Amino acid sequence: MSEHTVQLWIDGQALRISAGVSLLAALEQIDLALGNSPGGAPRGAFCAMGVCQECRLRVDGRPGVLACMTLVRDGMRVERRR
Repeated sequence: MSEHTVQLWIDGQALRISAGVSLLAALEQIDLALGNSPGGAPRGAFCAMGVCQECRLRVDGRPGVLACMTLVRDGMRVERRR
């Protein structure tokens, strides 16, 4: 992990993440899925370039934020789909 990190809150848990990466890459760094499919299986990214919109998360209270197109920043609060 980079020496430059930011602190994010993901589902209420404080985590240190490398600075300068997308939210999607950050979740992959710490081995967290985007959420779960209706059957309960972990969900990953599909296109990772903003087209499919399968990586939408709630960020700082705003729904529908694309994890693949959003850079992490200190203090960001993320809620994954469950």
